[in-house]
This record gives sequence, C-alpha cells and structure tokens, in this order.
Amino acid sequence: MTPAPRTPRISRQAARLVAGSPAIAEAHFRAEALPYHPRLRPDGWLNLGTAENRLVQDLHTGPPPRPLTARDTRYAPLYGTPELRGHLARHLAGLAGGPVDPEDLVVVAGATAALDVAATALCDPGEAIVVPTPCYGAFDTDLGGRSGARLLPAPPDPEDGHALCVRSVDRTLAEARRDGVAVRAVALASPGNPTGQVHSAAELRELAEVAARHGVDVVADEIYAGSVFGPRPFTSLRTVAAEPARVHTVWGFAKDFGLPGFKAGVLHTTDPRIRAAARALAYFAPVSTHTQTHLTGLLADPARVRAFLAENRRRLGASHARAAALLDAFGIPYVPARAGCSVWADLAAWLPRPGFAGERALWREILDRTHVSILPGEAFHAPRPGWFRVCHSLDAALVEEALTRLGRLLTPKGAPHVDARHRPAAPAGPARPLV
Repeated sequence: MTPAPRTPRISRQAARLVAGSPAIAEAHFRAEALPYHPRLRPDGWLNLGTAENRLVQDLHTGPPPRPLTARDTRYAPLYGTPELRGHLARHLAGLAGGPVDPEDLVVVAGATAALDVAATALCDPGEAIVVPTPCYGAFDTDLGGRSGARLLPAPPDPEDGHALCVRSVDRTLAEARRDGVAVRAVALASPGNPTGQVHSAAELRELAEVAARHGVDVVADEIYAGSVFGPRPFTSLRTVAAEPARVHTVWGFAKDFGLPGFKAGVLHTTDPRIRAAARALAYFAPVSTHTQTHLTGLLADPARVRAFLAENRRRLGASHARAAALLDAFGIPYVPARAGCSVWADLAAWLPRPGFAGERALWREILDRTHVSILPGEAFHAPRPGWFRVCHSLDAALVEEALTRLGRLLTPKGAPHVDARHRPAAPAGPARPLV
C-alpha cells in the first residue's frame, strides 16, 4: 500500500512565533534593503524606525584586532567567560552604583535573549507579565514568544502624561488577581522606550514596592543605562528596591556602545533559582568565545570606557536636539527625550480617519510616499492612535533628509526654518577610539 502523503506542518509554537514577528524587525529589513544615497539612490529608503546607535561607530576604529588564538576557537562557559563577567560586573556597578557580583551575571546572545531567558525562568505558559505602556515594541515577542507568557498592558492615566504610571500597574495587578490571572512579573524599559524618559528613583522605588506587595518580580530592561543625555541621572531599579533579589535587570552592548551586530547581552539576578535557570537556558543562546574575548578587551580600560560613554551621551544629545529642531520647524509635536535613540512624535492631527486604522493608513502613506520608515504607536501599545517613534541616532544629513520628507508630506505648504540657536555645534573632536 502506498503511504498517504505527509502534510507538511510546523508546531503551534513555531506558528505562533512566525505570526508574532515584531513589526520593528520587518520594517527594519524593508528599509535597509534599498537605502538612500544622495547621488546613487536619491529615492531610496531612510530608516528612522530602528533604534540603532550609529553615532559612535568611528570611535571603534583603531589598531586591528589581535590575531585569533586557539582559546578563541574553543568552548567557553555558555553563560559567559569569567573574564568578561568580571569586567561586566565592574562596568554595571559603575553605571548603576552598588557592587555587582560576577557570579550573578549570565551573558547571552543579546538583550533580546536575556529578556527571553528571564521570562522563561519566571513564567509557565499562560501566566502573565504586566507592562506599563507605551512599551518597547518587541516586548511581546521577547517576553512571550518562547516562554508562552502573555503581556497585560497597564496604560497610563491621562494626568501622568509620559511619566511612569505606577497607579496603573497597581490597578492592573489587582484586576488580574481578581480575574484569577496568575501574574509572575512586571516588566519595563528603564530609561523608557519609546518615550526616552528617565524614571526617577522615587518612581522606581514605588514600582518595586507595588510589585512586592503583589508578590511578583520585576524585569528591568536597562539597555539605555549609559545613553542618558538629560539632566536626570539614571537609577537602576535594583538599587532602590527593598527586595533586590526580586529584581532582574538586563543590559547589552547594542545601544551604549553601538554594537547591535555583536549580539551580546547580560542578565543580572541575585536570586539563586533564577540564576541557575538562566545559566541552563544560556545553553541555547551563548555568545561566541571570540566575541567575548573582544568585549573583554573593550571593557578592560575603565578610563577609556568612561570617555567613550561621555562622548556617546554628548552625540546623542546633539542628535536629539537637531531632530527636535526640525520637528519644531514643521510644527510636529513630540515629547522631548532625555535618553536613548528616538523621539516620541505626535502625528494625531494628520490621521486620515479615527482610531488605529487611521494610524495604520498614515503609516502606509508615509512609507509609500516618502520612503521614510518610522514606527506607529500601535506597535508600542500606545494608549491612543497617532504616536510614532522616530529614531535620530544616525548621520545628521540622513536624519535631516528623512524629517524634511516627512515634514513636507504632512505640511506641504510649510518649509523648515531652523533657528540657528537650535543647531548644536559641530563635535569638538572625537574621544579616544575604543577598540
């Protein structure tokens, strides 16, 4: 008997991951496929949708990397070499204040992997994580894609504006308990993404108190810890929590050092059970031994690292100021950022129809007519339609071209008149290259 043909299939888990591919990733690769060039491709795409810090690439120039050694080709501890974790502990202690034990660090293939590891260690499928919104647009996938956890948005109260709304988190946790939903954690980006806000120590302390009162942990994505250019300093959530063992922080090299392609992140947890689970999960997402050796050398000179981060903050602040001046010139409202790579712009006045359907229509119009990629607020669980994340951390001429295209689409009768007082001075000179 001829066997019946086998119908190709994939698992439900794989199908869910395919269906849940982040809009951020899809928009990035679409825009990067045909990039703008003023002479060779003047109608090319300009990608202001991806929060890549391309402002510091020249600071990584210097002597060529050392030759490959036999050790670089061998297996290393899958949760990070002792050398790298030692340097990371010193670096993170400097960013956040307070000592960091290298044994509490788990190095994995990027902050995305670190978030996935944290969620998988904390949650069984179907359990929930409360997330104050608007939130980082890939949280849905990073926290829930493989763990099976589901996100419960905690939208801000109108009177809180763009500050961290702890009342909403408290209310969402209480409602979940009332409805019989098992919540295991609260997760947030700190500094905020997409808003670029720097949460105060008091706000973070209150959040930790609310989480502790409800008996849940906190996962803090602190990947922009070294990218604060506003007046309020960064505060790590673990330093203000009464129960620091229930706070698990994530950091990576993608933003502060402009190295997203290195795919190196770290989870910091002092809970021995979470640490053991994270080390086991690191088996599936290790960083190459050679990359770890390179990053160990990068962090080896604290003085050079401090100079690099100071220059990074200066360039991000200047880049934000240039983008804000162009948005002002075209009359486009926005929330002034204090950290990170993006501006939270309000295009609600230009929606062709109400609701998120109108936001999607405006997004498509911007993509099709200007070839500028920015991301709609719906991808970030924005509380109302019309918000867009606009990234500025790339070459100033590209940002100016992109925002000019956007401004002329939205305000065709307007013209940019940027006050010279809002134009940041040219860089005084690069910091020492950090190899």
